[in-house]
Amino acid sequence: MLAAPLAPARPTVTRTAYWARLLPLLATLACATRVPSFVRPLWNPDEGFLAVQARLLAGGGQLYDTVVDRKPPLLPWLYQAAFALCGSGSLTPLRILAVLAQLLTAALLASLARRRWGDRAGRTAGVLYLLVSVGLNPEDAQAATFEVFMLPWTAAALWCADRGRWGAAGAAVAAAFLTKQTGGAVLLPVAWLLHRRGGTRAGLPRLAAGCAVPVLGAALLTDPAGFLFWTVTGSAAYATLTGSELHVLARALTNSAILAAASAGLLPPVVRALRTARTGAAELWLWLASSAVAVAVGCHFFGHYYLQLTPPLALLATAALHVLPRERHLAAVLTSACACALFVGWGLLAPRPELAHAERLAAALAHRTAPADRVLVWGIHPETYWLAGRTPATRYLTAGLLTNYSGGRDGPRVGEEYAVAGAWPVFRREMTAHAPALVVDDSRGEPYAPDRLPTLRRLLAADYAEVGRVDGAVLYARVPAGQRARLSPGRYAAPVPGRR
Repeated sequence: MLAAPLAPARPTVTRTAYWARLLPLLATLACATRVPSFVRPLWNPDEGFLAVQARLLAGGGQLYDTVVDRKPPLLPWLYQAAFALCGSGSLTPLRILAVLAQLLTAALLASLARRRWGDRAGRTAGVLYLLVSVGLNPEDAQAATFEVFMLPWTAAALWCADRGRWGAAGAAVAAAFLTKQTGGAVLLPVAWLLHRRGGTRAGLPRLAAGCAVPVLGAALLTDPAGFLFWTVTGSAAYATLTGSELHVLARALTNSAILAAASAGLLPPVVRALRTARTGAAELWLWLASSAVAVAVGCHFFGHYYLQLTPPLALLATAALHVLPRERHLAAVLTSACACALFVGWGLLAPRPELAHAERLAAALAHRTAPADRVLVWGIHPETYWLAGRTPATRYLTAGLLTNYSGGRDGPRVGEEYAVAGAWPVFRREMTAHAPALVVDDSRGEPYAPDRLPTLRRLLAADYAEVGRVDGAVLYARVPAGQRARLSPGRYAAPVPGRR
């Protein structure tokens, strides 16, 4: 009589002991791999963009109206909440949340692998994921930006689908999409699991509702038309590669090679699994394939896009390793650990010249303006606003939204005519409504320079005078109305004597 109630207790005790040992290991590894993220105030312009957005939202801004970007709302809201709780002067709270996001992703992958292939596979999947998760240029891997916070949702979608929890799986897919649009690619392997398990009649409505309700809710909380435009329909010009084919190809190959080097311990077993087809996990291959398509969408191939490949890679490697001899398993982990150490060292030691430039520019901007002044930084580094503690004069935080310039593309489709639809009329109204006290031309010879943009060129010629330069960036101060008649029409004002 006593044996029956004791039987269920054994797996519970084992499960608790398993996670009590594994979670501290994964937490330590997550912290160690992301140590470099804490050594710099910013890692890339996406962090600066989000930080500026969060400050504008805290000041009463409206997402997809007075605060705009081609991204869904979850991460701007997360930044806003972190700033409300901890202040907006540091990204450290977001860096801590990024560590927790990586830990959660690793734990979910470990749980998936353990359910399928046993205890050792669970440990392997979690460890391999964390080791490869920083295997890119540090400005891509160490930043607290979209992909890092999207990946826990994608892993959660597979975790829920693996257990037949279709409503929760749909909600996780929606949350991944609402963090970054390409996160929705995980719907493909989730739908495959639903089909394979024959629960389409009962599960499909729950999956569809789980996907739809959060997305519709986010649209209603913002502005439905603006949400649709900024997250889906308004990026046609941004997605083209016309005129920049070689540049795009070089970036795609470079970042693919970097991730391949970081995945040196994972790729051999993955290739072996592909060759022998012994893993029996079609949904994992679909996850990898859909993630690869997501990386390629838009033809930009930024390094941080490749982070989406790392969870399915870790699971596929684990699936292959669990049937291989133990020495192959150890070799994969050790190789991944050595590669990870190199990337962590890169993050700790590599110089960040663009950050240094933005800091010098922000110092000059703060020196020449008052805290209440609005300013315009004409460039692709919105972090200057955040570092200087100044409010942008326009909702368009980078020149990219007004010219279609992105990621070094220098093809023919850069200019006013390729801007986000309707952006320039809005920009002109904002320049009139709250004219910036200082304009910073940070184009430094790029194809979005004011000389190539008639509207901005006329604005500077009519109302501004050069007052200084910082590392090639040109600072223009607004000229009092009584002095504007002295300016030569069609030309920028001459520098103010004695000003640097």
